[in-house]
Amino acid sequence: MKRFKNFLPILILIALGLGLFFSGALDRFRPDNIGNEQAALQAQVAAHPFLASLTYIGAVTLAISTGIPGVVVLILAGGMIFGVWLGTLLSIIAVTLGAVILFLASRHAFGDHRGADAPGLVQRLRGGYFAHPVSYTVFLRLVPFFPFGGVTVALAWLRCPLWLFVSATAGGGLVMTGAETALGAGLATTIAQKQAVSLDVLTQPSVLVPLLAMGLLALIPVFVAKWRARTRPPAQD
Repeated sequence: MKRFKNFLPILILIALGLGLFFSGALDRFRPDNIGNEQAALQAQVAAHPFLASLTYIGAVTLAISTGIPGVVVLILAGGMIFGVWLGTLLSIIAVTLGAVILFLASRHAFGDHRGADAPGLVQRLRGGYFAHPVSYTVFLRLVPFFPFGGVTVALAWLRCPLWLFVSATAGGGLVMTGAETALGAGLATTIAQKQAVSLDVLTQPSVLVPLLAMGLLALIPVFVAKWRARTRPPAQD
């Protein structure tokens, strides 16, 4: 019974995530749908800025805390509706809040499980985390190579300090979230000019630059691996 109580918060989050995912609610935030309604949505934001901001923060927080895939669609929508600067601010607040909720629920469920029976992702991250906890945690949040929800649960399993988790999520995640938000804002601008969603948007600088930035972030693990291989001392005979 005690074990069930420990897992209850994360079970609730899983149930909410499944309900949100299969409800199709995320489809309303697809770039083409937002593009068709962006004028009306931006008018509503201008009329009710505080309520609109809270609603957006709540939606992204719920999506992040439940660990469902497709949250990038919400971040893009934030850029399309709120613009780069406000969209990035609202998104990173929501992403951090949602990650903290999932982190605390996971830590409550798992307790102090740092033994050899850890899941596969935890096994992959454990060596780097214990060797350089601060820099490695920031690294995990900076690049889109690892699944966001999976990393959150893995860091909870590894008993990452809350202050480090929050700092890395807010600081490291700001770069990726900013790029995604800028991409959404670029899509909104291009769609407003062309009055349609097409592959032509990929040639626009406001869309192409954020895409290139996200691609470079994804390559960071490759560069790090090559740098470690070059700086590793040669094996002794």
